[in-house]
Amino acid sequence: MKKLINAVDDVLAESLDGFAAAHADLLVLGEGRKFVRRRTLVPGKVALVSGGGSGHEPLHAGYVGPGMLDAAVPGQVFTSPTPDQVLEAAEAADTGAGVLLIVKNYEGDVMNFEMAAELASMPVERVLVNDDVAVEDSLYTTGRRGVAGTVVVEKIVGAAAERGADLARLKALGDSVNAATRSMGVALTSCTVPAAGRPMFEIGADEMEFGVGIHGEPGRRRDTLRNASTIAEEICAAIAADFGALDGRQALLFVNGFGATPLMELYLMYNAARSRFERHGVSIARSLVGNYVTSLDMAGCSITLSLLDGETLPLWDAPVKTPGLRWGA
Repeated sequence: MKKLINAVDDVLAESLDGFAAAHADLLVLGEGRKFVRRRTLVPGKVALVSGGGSGHEPLHAGYVGPGMLDAAVPGQVFTSPTPDQVLEAAEAADTGAGVLLIVKNYEGDVMNFEMAAELASMPVERVLVNDDVAVEDSLYTTGRRGVAGTVVVEKIVGAAAERGADLARLKALGDSVNAATRSMGVALTSCTVPAAGRPMFEIGADEMEFGVGIHGEPGRRRDTLRNASTIAEEICAAIAADFGALDGRQALLFVNGFGATPLMELYLMYNAARSRFERHGVSIARSLVGNYVTSLDMAGCSITLSLLDGETLPLWDAPVKTPGLRWGA
């Protein structure tokens, strides 16, 4: 294992210290490094809190700031944060209008965020993100996994919260955005968790894992490596089939890297995916390409299509100022 670390047990703590120092204008690190919180809270605004295992950076802490999250809770690598972490983050972010928890559909996250919500003294609602169409049940989930679509939910709901929407409206909007979003990924290599010191799974030089999860979970199948156009064709067809009728719809096309795939290849995949969705009658109104929901040092990418309408498109365009996503601010 070759990684830029000091001691395996200190990786997350030292990374969070560096992250907080680098972005001190936007955020603060909570006591005991239990959460990251927006530096300047807005009184009377619903607080948005998300989180999950580390190793997916910039998700989630990288989306703390004006226009997105008010706090994020980092667990250990690929491990859910504890209920007390989530509760402390919610309490630190709440300014009197309640808290919306945005949770990826993994069993540990679901259980621990639910426990925190039950213990909270303020009003709390929850949005469950389950955009992955690759498999219905997986190693860590009952139902579909929450993957790159989480960024879309956090951005659109974050913009609405910034505009003063109340807790009930934000809950409904988050559920609606999730229902309008589909993703699927492909891995070319495994990732290496520092504590393990070796790849999470073995994959041949001429193989790919089709429909992989963001923790290296098995996908739909292991197959011989195909060219980019063939991979994009199958992923886009699966997403389109899951949606059903797409003709005439506007959408955001999001090609997300898993951490070790260069932008040259991600833009190539975007080009292939865009042409295929356009053949399905989709109008690509907005685009996002880059490493936004990673899996440590895994090579590969995911493709996300999120349908937009007269409400959600302006919310996507609204100003955002976070370490991981920034425009118009």
